[in-house]
Amino acid sequence: MKMLKYFLIMSLTFFPFVLIAQQNQRFVGSWMGKLNVGAIELRLGINLKTDSTGLIHTTLDSPDQNAYGLKTDSTNINGNIVTIEAKNMMARFVGTLLAGDSAINGTWSQGGKIFDLNLKKLQRPIIINRPQEPKQPFPYKSEEVKFTNIKANIELAGTLTLPQGEGPFPAVVLVTGSGPQNRDETLMGHKPFLVISDFLTRHGIAVLRYDDRGIGKSKGSFSLATSFDFADDAEAGFMWLKQQPLIDKNRTGIAGHSEGGLIAPIVASRNKNVDFIILIAGTGVSGEDIILAQAQLIGLKSGGSPEALKENDLFSRKLYSAIKKEPNNDKAIPELTKIYEEGIDNSKFLDDKVKVLQKKQMNSLLLQITSPWFRTFLQLDPKPYLLKTKCQVLAMNGTKDLQVPCDLNLNAIDKYLKLAGNKHYKILKIDGVNHLFQHCEKGIPAEYSAIEETFAPEALNAMSDFILHLKK
Repeated sequence: MKMLKYFLIMSLTFFPFVLIAQQNQRFVGSWMGKLNVGAIELRLGINLKTDSTGLIHTTLDSPDQNAYGLKTDSTNINGNIVTIEAKNMMARFVGTLLAGDSAINGTWSQGGKIFDLNLKKLQRPIIINRPQEPKQPFPYKSEEVKFTNIKANIELAGTLTLPQGEGPFPAVVLVTGSGPQNRDETLMGHKPFLVISDFLTRHGIAVLRYDDRGIGKSKGSFSLATSFDFADDAEAGFMWLKQQPLIDKNRTGIAGHSEGGLIAPIVASRNKNVDFIILIAGTGVSGEDIILAQAQLIGLKSGGSPEALKENDLFSRKLYSAIKKEPNNDKAIPELTKIYEEGIDNSKFLDDKVKVLQKKQMNSLLLQITSPWFRTFLQLDPKPYLLKTKCQVLAMNGTKDLQVPCDLNLNAIDKYLKLAGNKHYKILKIDGVNHLFQHCEKGIPAEYSAIEETFAPEALNAMSDFILHLKK
């Protein structure tokens, strides 16, 4: 801000104030562009406004992540060039206003990565249509709650929705997928857990959904946690829910999406109080198998060549092998650096510009793949937990899921539950839906935000019917 004030003083000294205001005015308005992050496209909006002194201020919108009005720290304009800093996001945008004042072409830098970001001026603010999102007033009770993971001494916060009536009600706790998620599992402009909880509660089922540790109103550290830590959180939520006065103690379970569908059997395998679990695109094979499979499938559906994807597969396997071989990061990083640099240098499918960019992103990537969560997930196999799961199970997946491929995982889940002697499970394939259970065209993550549907009605009905007709 001091820099901006200094710039303004100098401008007033040498130029008429009106010229600065006019220059800024060319940038004023709402702008929208797309960041291509691997197989995902994220829309990014930049809103520039001037105050009464002529200074320009900026906020950011990320519609696909349902985030709006994000504050920035500084906005500098020099001729046709605008520079925007958002220190809390470790982000920076530098762009050039093109002739006609209707486009800004530039680069977005964040977390050591650089992306092209070309903006177009909007005539009106973007409006996202999410027809399934419920609007108040709700025909049920919704209350803020807190519970404690005693093992980690962490307080977690969430929302409990209770049907109208005296109960007791069957109940379920929802467990999010990988990555930092709030209680609604907000991602790509959708709120799947809000839609699920609303639907189930309207059908007579109590639902607890909560913010991941370190996210929203929950305490603790997300970045240091592994899938086993998240399982402890889910179990704490389950035990709290089971003890509530209006809850049916014989019909209380866990429903997990993606990684949450791995966490559910971890808890069920060790806690015999779990009456049922629902695996919503849950995994049946190891984390490494999941990551390798999704890279191939998403790559092919996104237009990648089989040869390039094979090269990437071999490269990834070398990295993962080195991670598994050496648990100490101080020793692992030098070997991973060598593998990474050799892989980039020897690639037959990356041009020189991309190779330079990939090397700039190396340190950021290596930090990610040597994190406690990634190391754990890479080697985590659901098999031993499914073999010990005796409660009632609904495992469902979409035929166009490219992140947790349908047949690969449902076949494995079916196999292990059968070996476990579990007589009360159901395997369900839902035709035409992706990893988020949206009806879709290809199933690639780039489609998620553009689809208006949040969660397929047939999947919602399957969950409701399963819980309401549990065997006694």
